[in-house]
Amino acid sequence: MEDVLAVYARPHDAARPVVCMDEKPYQLLGHARDPIPATPGQDLKEDSEYVRRGTCSIFCWVEPLAGWRRVDAQPQRTRTDWAHQVERLLTLDYPDAEKVVLVMDNLNTHTIGSLYEAFDPAKAFALAQRLEIHHTPKHGSWLNIAEIELSALTRQCLDRRLDDLAVLNTELAAWQQATNTAQRQVDWQFTTQDARIKLRHLYPNN
Repeated sequence: MEDVLAVYARPHDAARPVVCMDEKPYQLLGHARDPIPATPGQDLKEDSEYVRRGTCSIFCWVEPLAGWRRVDAQPQRTRTDWAHQVERLLTLDYPDAEKVVLVMDNLNTHTIGSLYEAFDPAKAFALAQRLEIHHTPKHGSWLNIAEIELSALTRQCLDRRLDDLAVLNTELAAWQQATNTAQRQVDWQFTTQDARIKLRHLYPNN
């Protein structure tokens, strides 16, 4: 916990940006019956019955101090899916950064080994050398700013049925553009000192 809090306390550094990532499963749902469109004085009406169109995974990347986000949905979230997301982060999103300081949960796909499964050893090593990884502790996902962003995304963009992966990605791209244009930064207030006071029950008794 203190390791992640120390990372969040760092000043903005374009050469070593702090980026948080998280992912969430999403169920694609269609309408069993066509909804009744909204009219003046009447809300949209839709049947409670729905049709499952499969599942996917939404990847979320956030640089809190820059007000930047990238979100997109993939059919699955395997080790190679994560590896290709990291490749995009390093080569397209931050091609000039010396290192990307990456904060994420300790999922078994979120490892350097995943890069070696997806790419040849030389490329995997080169990508790994540009990462500084910090894992949130077990049961400490609240420390991941990307999880907070996913909650906002769910409220603002995913509050309706979407039955197609392409349509979902179109909606995610619109949310991403609007949010990035606003450059809404994340002002993280919880410090290491706060943790030592408010969460002292987590520390060993000396």
